[in-house]
Amino acid sequence: MSRNKLCAGSRILVRAVVLMTVFAVCLPAAELQPETLKAWNAYVAATEKRIAGEVKSAKGFLALDFQFPSAAAVERHAVLEGEIRVTKMETAEEEGGKIPVPAGMIHHWRGSIFIPGVGLEQILMRVTNPAVEDTRQEDVLCSSVLERGPDFLRIYLKLQRSKFVTVVYNTEHTVRVSRYGPGRAVSTSVATRIVELDKPNSDGEREKPEGQDHGFLWRLNSYWRYEQVAGGVMVECESISLSRSIPYILELLIRPLIDSTARESMQRTLGSMRDRLSRACPEWH
Repeated sequence: MSRNKLCAGSRILVRAVVLMTVFAVCLPAAELQPETLKAWNAYVAATEKRIAGEVKSAKGFLALDFQFPSAAAVERHAVLEGEIRVTKMETAEEEGGKIPVPAGMIHHWRGSIFIPGVGLEQILMRVTNPAVEDTRQEDVLCSSVLERGPDFLRIYLKLQRSKFVTVVYNTEHTVRVSRYGPGRAVSTSVATRIVELDKPNSDGEREKPEGQDHGFLWRLNSYWRYEQVAGGVMVECESISLSRSIPYILELLIRPLIDSTARESMQRTLGSMRDRLSRACPEWH
């Protein structure tokens, strides 16, 4: 690539970062609209319907299995070799059209890893009985278990997102685990409460009204699949989140940066999970 092209690419990137920073700092508060929430619910329902069909299918279990056979084989091999595969996804209407989201944006990503030397039940034990290190991540400031039952968990997470501007949230999540025969299981995490904090981590910290904030994170669902294979467990995560919409011209400039941030976040989450469970492996043998 020529020096001129590199310089032009750098200028575009710098411009986009500046625009996003100004937008993030100066934009007025947003409010989650009923039509936005209705679209989110429709998107989630369509996604969960697809997932429910896949995990019961005789053709496969992980979402990666339901691609063209050649693509599925390539991705499965790469994951088993240690790669963290991340793919952008989009759920369509039953007729195949795009689900419109007025005044909002849905971000949908899938990632897959292989954790060697562990068993499915050992992973599920950590999902339903998380150790401190299981929630100790870069964007988690503190956490606690609010309620626990058989294959059920309700947790509190104080989340911090820091890319263009730092935003902190109090969140609560319900986690449920289901088994699909020997060597296969699913866990679903649904954020039941997300509130942005004003003046976080200070004496003046307070919660903003739910759905009336910067609008960077209004909803968050995660769908995990676990499959026991030779030598370990394949883990797959689908993450869906809802944020406010942004002007079309600005979206064209910053969408690559938003996507890059989401991809990095998925890679970091899955890589951290693999590292934690691999370190815990000696305890299980």
